[in-house]
Amino acid sequence: MFRSAIEQVGLNFIVDCPPLAEPVLVDRQMWEKIVLNLLSNAFKFTFEGEIIVELQAVGDCVDLTVQDTGVGIPAEELPHLFERFYRVNGTRSRTREGSGIGLARVPELVKLQNVTIDVFSQVERGTTFTVRIPLICPQAAPVNTSLSPQRV
Repeated sequence: MFRSAIEQVGLNFIVDCPPLAEPVLVDRQMWEKIVLNLLSNAFKFTFEGEIIVELQAVGDCVDLTVQDTGVGIPAEELPHLFERFYRVNGTRSRTREGSGIGLARVPELVKLQNVTIDVFSQVERGTTFTVRIPLICPQAAPVNTSLSPQRV
């Protein structure tokens, strides 16, 4: 869905999502919203370089990583990253439009999916979001509501 828009502006779009050894239990519609919001954010703030989407098994989890070589997020702004209508002042972006709720929806969807999300970012170097999905039945596990938006 994003490939043509990303490549049209001269960015490389790398998708490395090989088949997994076992199925992962997620709600498809919620999962798509998480991935689309992260990709949309990467596209909005990346002007050169690349956007990479990777999926890999890591121990008893599967990690989805969306990484970009965009403008990055200052460390002091990371605690506010998932707040509704929050924008980092003075940050260059591909568009000024938007509802301001794209990334704010991600933690809500993450909590409902029994997954976690971490973000690592460096100004002028890019941002990496990692969504970690446990390889266990969600009904057998306690709901994980921890978010770590400040990992730097």
